Amino acid sequence: MYGRRIGLSRAWNGPFPYVLISKASAAEPILSNPRQVEKSADYDFLKPWLGNGLLTSPASIWHPRRKTLTPAFHFKILSDFIPIFHRNALILAEKLEEQLGNRTGFDVVPLTTLCALDVFCETAMGIPVNAQRNSDSEYVRAHQLIGKIIRNRVQKFWLQPDAIFKLTDEYRQHQECLQVLHSFSDRQLAFLDLLIEGSLDGNGLSLLDVREEVDTFVIGGHDTTAAAMAWLLLLLGTDQTIQDRCFAEIDQIMGGDRERMPTLHELNEMKYLELCLKETLRLYPSIPMIARKLAEDVKIHNQYTIPAGTNVMIVVYQLHRDPAVFPNPDKFNPDNFLPENSAGRHPYAYIPFSAGARNCIGQKFAVLEEKTVLSTILRKFRIEAIERREDVSLLGDLVLRPRDGLRIRVSRRV
Repeated sequence: MYGRRIGLSRAWNGPFPYVLISKASAAEPILSNPRQVEKSADYDFLKPWLGNGLLTSPASIWHPRRKTLTPAFHFKILSDFIPIFHRNALILAEKLEEQLGNRTGFDVVPLTTLCALDVFCETAMGIPVNAQRNSDSEYVRAHQLIGKIIRNRVQKFWLQPDAIFKLTDEYRQHQECLQVLHSFSDRQLAFLDLLIEGSLDGNGLSLLDVREEVDTFVIGGHDTTAAAMAWLLLLLGTDQTIQDRCFAEIDQIMGGDRERMPTLHELNEMKYLELCLKETLRLYPSIPMIARKLAEDVKIHNQYTIPAGTNVMIVVYQLHRDPAVFPNPDKFNPDNFLPENSAGRHPYAYIPFSAGARNCIGQKFAVLEEKTVLSTILRKFRIEAIERREDVSLLGDLVLRPRDGLRIRVSRRV
């Protein structure tokens, strides 16, 4: 109990010890320190796929790579992607249209996942993979299977040594998936051209570097965005009053037009929808844990020293539900993020995109995509949750997922 109160505790994954952090004040000395950017070994299982992309690279590679990539995520450049967001949102709307009249409900997670995959592949590689309309494509199947294999390996410590993993049938499947994914990326390197030219110090990226970042962009972005959109739809389906406020705001901004693509200005004006997104990511952060390997000793609360080399896990899911920061922390309450309620809040009390030097480079992209897709869906449909939030089992994973999906019903707005 004392460890929970101060936000520090210890846990083991098989023979590997971790220090768990669940308070903003305990996370700050790590996340605010620009020297504490080394990822833990947990991310190594992604390296055969992502190489030294931003998600997995050691600090020595990450620093110059991040500097090169940052200009591509300028808000003005991101606005050029709104037509892609909207086009794929309309396809998602078609899929939801097929569920009208389905009173037993359906799992929305696969639909948002395929929508996000379409968005990220088209923005990253310049061509649509049409995952929403062809979910049985070789690329989509490889993408889904390798994710399951990596998750299984992270959770089962006995599969983590390469020598043992290579003896399993999963290893053979893993290699087959890599061949499909890498060959597809190699053929379609259309995105990030400006990054090869845009290095601030004149050192462009090699084709391998670009492929690593394209693959990182797709895997690091699509699952997290898909989860956020699915969770928000479920949450809105549990509270019709909040959903009605979203309807009112979106209808006022879009003038009642249910098809038109929103402009960047209109998306920026959807303030209440953004509050709902923030609250969704507070309750269900797409990345529920942040793992670091300490580069130097860290002192917590001026009392406890965590030595260099320690694996530290910042448990974002628990940190976001600190009752000392968010009264009634399990309640879905978008007003938590009104300016008057956020004033004076600890800067590390809300970190859905991590924080500090190694925060998520794509957070503006993600929010812009989510607002485009969700505002398109909410112009057309009313959402009703089939199950109570309390009955949804969570799957602790690289991305926070519902164990058995999120079941909703949709009806056409009148």
